[in-house]
Amino acid sequence: MKKKLYLAVMCALVGLVAEKSATAVDTFNNPVGEIGVKKQQNPVTVTGSQAAIPTNEATAAPASQTAPVVAENKTDSQQAVKSTLWSYQPVKVPTQPAVNNQNWVKTPIDAFVLAPLESKGLVPSPEADRAAFIRRATIDAWGLIPTPEEVKSFVNDTSSDAYEKLADRLLASPKYGERQARRWLDLARYADSNGFDNDETRPNLWRYRDYVVSSFNQDKPYDRFIKEQLAGDEIAPDDQSALIATGFLRGFPDNPNGRALVQKKYQHTTDVTDTVGKVFLGQTVECARCHNHKFDKISQKDYFSLQAFFANASAVDNIPAQKGPQEVAFQEARAKYEEALKPIKEAKKAIIDPVRAEANNYYLERYDEASLVSLKKAKSEWNAHDRWVNHVYGEYIDDDRLANYLQDTSVNKDAPDYNPANAERWAAYKKLNDESKKIAQKLKPNGSDTISAINELGHTDAPPTYVFFGGIQERPLEEVQPAFPEAITSEKPVILPTANSSGRRTALANWIASSQNPLTARVYVNRVWEQYFGNGIVKTVSDFGKAGDKPSNPELLDYLADNFVKNGWSVKKLHRQILLSSVYRQSSAHREDAYKADPDNKLLAVFPRKRLEAEEIRDSLLVASGKLEEKIGGPSVFPPVPANLVTGNSNVDGTPFWKTSLDAHDHNRRSLYIFTRRSVPYPLLETFDMASSQEVHSKRDVTTTPLQALALYHSDVVFEWSKALAGRVINETGSDTSAQLDRLYQILFARSPYQSEKDALQEFLASQEKVIKEKALTGKFGLNVPTDLKDTQNLDPIRASAFVDLVHTVANSNEFAYRF
Repeated sequence: MKKKLYLAVMCALVGLVAEKSATAVDTFNNPVGEIGVKKQQNPVTVTGSQAAIPTNEATAAPASQTAPVVAENKTDSQQAVKSTLWSYQPVKVPTQPAVNNQNWVKTPIDAFVLAPLESKGLVPSPEADRAAFIRRATIDAWGLIPTPEEVKSFVNDTSSDAYEKLADRLLASPKYGERQARRWLDLARYADSNGFDNDETRPNLWRYRDYVVSSFNQDKPYDRFIKEQLAGDEIAPDDQSALIATGFLRGFPDNPNGRALVQKKYQHTTDVTDTVGKVFLGQTVECARCHNHKFDKISQKDYFSLQAFFANASAVDNIPAQKGPQEVAFQEARAKYEEALKPIKEAKKAIIDPVRAEANNYYLERYDEASLVSLKKAKSEWNAHDRWVNHVYGEYIDDDRLANYLQDTSVNKDAPDYNPANAERWAAYKKLNDESKKIAQKLKPNGSDTISAINELGHTDAPPTYVFFGGIQERPLEEVQPAFPEAITSEKPVILPTANSSGRRTALANWIASSQNPLTARVYVNRVWEQYFGNGIVKTVSDFGKAGDKPSNPELLDYLADNFVKNGWSVKKLHRQILLSSVYRQSSAHREDAYKADPDNKLLAVFPRKRLEAEEIRDSLLVASGKLEEKIGGPSVFPPVPANLVTGNSNVDGTPFWKTSLDAHDHNRRSLYIFTRRSVPYPLLETFDMASSQEVHSKRDVTTTPLQALALYHSDVVFEWSKALAGRVINETGSDTSAQLDRLYQILFARSPYQSEKDALQEFLASQEKVIKEKALTGKFGLNVPTDLKDTQNLDPIRASAFVDLVHTVANSNEFAYRF
C-alpha cells in the first residue's frame, strides 16, 4: 500500500512539473523535442499507407501547439541504454541444484525449492494427509470442494500412481477450464456491461468468456492463446473462435453516449495498451504515458509506440455469429419481441421523420469540435482517423437518441431553438417509449446472435500516433510508429498488412508470444505459481519492473519459464508438474522453527494456507448442498439478489439492470456465469473481494470483515443451501445423529469430526432443539425444516429444524472458507 501511495504521489508531482516545463526530454531514447515543434521522421519498417490527419483538426489544439517539431541529431551519448533489469534479461536454463534429501525430489521444482531450505538448515514439512490433499488440489484446480466419494476413492487408492491419476482427472474435467477462466477474466477486466454512468448491457461478451473456458480445457498453447486475443481477426479471419478471442481487447469500459470521440479513441487505446502491458509483460507501462517511467527504462516514446499497434483497432459489436441452438432460440424469441414492438417503432418513426434532418443536425452538434472535423467530412474524403470516428458515431444513432432533439427543444420556452410543435411530438413519443419499455421488460430475450470483437473495418491504413506532452491529447509532439520498448529488445516489428487489416497487432502478438521474449513466459508461470501457493515467486505478479518485488527464487522462476516453453506452452503440463511436486504435497501445519527462520514463508517449508476466493465459497456451498448446476457456457444469468439492493439505472430499452432469471436452474449456476455488471456487483461475491472489472485485477484481495460472517449467516440463499445440505445429509445417513455429523464433515471438510467436535455439536443440537420447541409452542417461531427430503413421514420437525441450524453454523465456519 505504501509503495502504491508513493507511486501515486510521484506521478502527480511529475505531472505538475511537466505542465510547467517548456520542453519534454526523452531521457532514455531520442529527445522528444520542444513543445509545438515537429521532428522529421526516419524511414520505418511499417508498410501500408499512413493516413495522416492535420494535428490541429485531430485535437482542436491551438496552432501554436501544432507547429513542426525541430529535428535533432541523435549522438552516441544519446543512444538508448539497455536496461540491466533482471526481468529484461533472457531466460536462463538453470542447472538443477544438488540437494541432500534426494528422496524428496519428485519433480525438478522440488530441487529448486529444497536447495534454499537446506542452506538455511530447514527441512520440508511432512506430506499432508490424503484427504486434506485432495480437498486442496480440487479447490485449486476446479474452484470447488471434492465430493466425499472422490475423497474416499483417492484415500483408498494404494496404487503407485494415485497422485498422477488424481492430477490427470482434475485437469481433464471441464471444471478445470472454468476455474482457470475465472482467473484469466480477472486480468481481462471482463464484464457484461459497458461501465460509466449508464452501464448498459453488453449482450455478446459472454462469448469471450466461453472462449477462455474452452481454451483452457483444450489446453490451447499459451502462445496461440496470446495471438488470438491480440490479433485473432488478422491471423485467422475465417475462424469465429479467433474473432471472439479479440473480446480481450474489446473488454474496455466504454461510454456509448460520450460526445468527445477523439478523446474516446485515446481512452480506448490507452486502456488496451495498459492492459496488454500488465497482463502479458508484467509491465506498468501506463506510468510512461505522461512522462518517462520513473523506475523502468520505458519512455514516453516507448509507450506511444506501443499504442501505435492499436491505432487502427475498432470495436465492432454486430458481427453475425454462427447459428447454434442458443442463436436459434434467441432469434425466435427476438422475432416475437420485435413483432410486438413493430407498431410502436413505426409510430415513433412517423413522429421523427418530419424533423429527422433537424434532429440529426442537432444530435451531431452535441459533439465536440475535434469530433466534428471528421463527422462533417464527406465519406469520400475520410482518412483512417475519420473512418474510426464515423464508425463509432454511426453505431449509436437511432430514433430514440434523435428524440432527444424533441425533448430538448420543448422544455425551455425562452431558448432560441424552442419549438411548441416539438412539445406535442415529444409528449407522443414519450408515451410510445414508455409502452416499448414495458414490452421490453416482458419480452426482450437474454442472449444474442452477434459477436463483439475488434477489427480494423476492412482497411490497412492506420491513423497516426503521437507522443503527447504530459499525456495531454491536445498537446502532440512527434509522430511515432509501432515499436517495441527499446530497453527490452532491439528487435523491430515486421508488419505485414492483410487484405483487411494493418497487420500491426499480429506483429505485436508475434513478439509477445515469442520464446525469446524475456517476460512473457516468466509472467505467466508466476501467475500460476501464485494460484497454488498464494504468492508468486515474484510477489507483484503484474509488475516485473524495478518498483516490483524481485523473485524470491529466480532459478525456480527461470526453470518454470524455460520448461513451459519447451513443453509447447502447455498450461496443463505446467499445472500437472506443480500438482505432483513434493512442495505442493506438504502439510500446512504450523512449525515454529520454520516461522522463526522464515516468517514470511518465502522458502515454502510449510504449505501456505489460503482463504477461498468469493466464487469458490459460493460454488462450494452449492456443491455441498447438491444444488450446483453444471451447465457450461451460454449467456450470463441473474440469480436472485436481496430485495433492498439498489440496482441503479435501467438499460436504454427499459429493461432493468438486474432481472432475476426465470429459469430456477440458472440461479445455481457457477459464479463464473453470473452477469457481471460493473455498477452492480453480485452482493455475496462482492463481500468476499471479487475482482473489479474496471481494470486489470492482478491478485485477489483477502480482507477479513464482520460483513463477511454476517453475509453468510443472514443470506437467504445461503440459508436455503444449508436447508438443502441438511436434507442431503439426512437422506444419505438416516436418523443416526453420529452418522449425520460424520457425513456433514466429510462433505464440507473432507474429514470426520474429532470426538470433541462431535460432543460440542451434540450439545448444540440438544440445546437448539429445546429453544426451538419453546418458541414454536408460543407461536413466535417458524420451523425451517430440511428441503428435498425423501422421507418426511418419520420426520421430527423440531429436531430437523435444529439440525438445519447446526448445518448452517458449520457451513459458516472458518474451516470451510479456507483450504489447508
